[in-house]
Amino acid sequence: MADATATVFNRNVTATRPGTRTDAEPPVKHVVVVGGGTAGWMTALLLARSAYGPRLKVTVLESPHVGAIGVGEGSTPWLRGFFESVGIEEREWMPACNATYKAGITFDGWSTRPGHESYFHAFASMLDNITMAPFIDNVHARLDGARVHAHPNRYFISARLAAHCQAPRAPRSFPFDVWYGFHFDSVLLGAFLEKQAIEAGVQHITGHVADVQLSESGDIALLRLQGDATLAGDLFVDCTGFASILTGKALGVPFVSFKENLFNDAAVVINRPNDGPIMSQTISTALRNGWVWKIPLTNRWGQGYVYSTDFCSPEEAEQELRQHLGMPNASEAPARHLRFRAGRAAQPWTRNCVANGLAQSFIEPLEATTLLFAQRTAMMLVAALEKGDLGEAVRARFNETLNAQVEGTRDYIVTHYKTNTRDDTEYWRANAANTHLSAPLQQLLRTWLARRPIAAGINEGTFGRGYPVMSWYSLLAGVGLFPDDREMRPPTRQEARYSLAEIDNLIERSALNFPDHRTFLQAIEPKPEPSLQVYFY
Repeated sequence: MADATATVFNRNVTATRPGTRTDAEPPVKHVVVVGGGTAGWMTALLLARSAYGPRLKVTVLESPHVGAIGVGEGSTPWLRGFFESVGIEEREWMPACNATYKAGITFDGWSTRPGHESYFHAFASMLDNITMAPFIDNVHARLDGARVHAHPNRYFISARLAAHCQAPRAPRSFPFDVWYGFHFDSVLLGAFLEKQAIEAGVQHITGHVADVQLSESGDIALLRLQGDATLAGDLFVDCTGFASILTGKALGVPFVSFKENLFNDAAVVINRPNDGPIMSQTISTALRNGWVWKIPLTNRWGQGYVYSTDFCSPEEAEQELRQHLGMPNASEAPARHLRFRAGRAAQPWTRNCVANGLAQSFIEPLEATTLLFAQRTAMMLVAALEKGDLGEAVRARFNETLNAQVEGTRDYIVTHYKTNTRDDTEYWRANAANTHLSAPLQQLLRTWLARRPIAAGINEGTFGRGYPVMSWYSLLAGVGLFPDDREMRPPTRQEARYSLAEIDNLIERSALNFPDHRTFLQAIEPKPEPSLQVYFY
């Protein structure tokens, strides 16, 4: 997802520059990544591909007693940039991870407002330069009481592609790019990144941390492993998940809980085979006490129910999920139960340790931001290393930037719950009545409900940080946060100036250039050369 302030996004710009080397000495000689998984191996690979090359020693320590969680199987479009930055083609990694393309997310049942029971959160495309202005202008007119079409699905080609199971990859002859994310098997992705990192020179050690020894200054000096082995390093990256062995336990960094903002703390997961058409979207369906994700891989559907144990027991959640899926037989479709905590480390970079992955932050599965922050954190760390300054001011700026991004993303996710209109359970009523909103989010919602544009505030960073204008307008217009239909009036000539038939024609004809999703995945074509693309949102 592009930053809210960005109007130009170069899809080949990242913190690392493969093939570029510097003669400068790295500020540290040895980086130890504690914990593997997707976050750990992504961090290690980016470090190995840094400008210092083999002069920066990178070691990943994995515990034989800790397995991968194995969920979090969707991404934002930022993952596309990661693979481009390390020179890995989609045709290399996607088949190895049963991966599919993701053009956006459908939200079903979050709103009960007529005509807004479902909406699609699209990822950006170059065609948005043509259709974005009509959408935004019609939203403003609708807020002002004009009876115009302001539902987002009709304005973005990503919604059209997702609805017809098309891959968001057009041939080279089609000049407009569509930005997209991915669905994947997270265990297989971690294994793929492990192989790539080891080939890039990363050392892999298996061992379980028994104790963390600090120096007199308070830095991490070395790790004592079970069996009396030790592992020393100059800089440590904590990818130990919710256990937060280095950041939370050894260094005592406080955990900032989001429990008052986001109620969910558990999930139950059931997978089932998929041999039919492959969607190019995630579907998020609201149930009685939370929501269910539906994620298509090439070989199966990944589906899970995210809920709050304050409103629903694990047994009740599993029963409701099985009823929703029509899969009552537990022996044929076993379920996995997971617990999580929403929040962040107060200072992700503390002394000589940087928290990443679940040790750094977790908001919740909605909008698939977990891998996004693992990638961003790793990129920011590599950028700091390449600049050669790891001083206190750099660490403070790192923490301030990352925490602001996490909290901005949290606000966007909170808005899904705050704007719901369901009244069937206490869970949804409590979410709608929740007053634990950040000051920027309160300001954004006040501005919208006062029928004033929010685009300027988002672009200036006053509120809505972490998500672009397109996303905020899609969410608020998608759930129908407009004046009551009974207050609507006929549009003025200026308000009615856009032809929806012309927009429909543009999108329909453009969609003819995109292939069937499953067919394309069977023989993924090489990526075209990266180019500078301008998005107005």
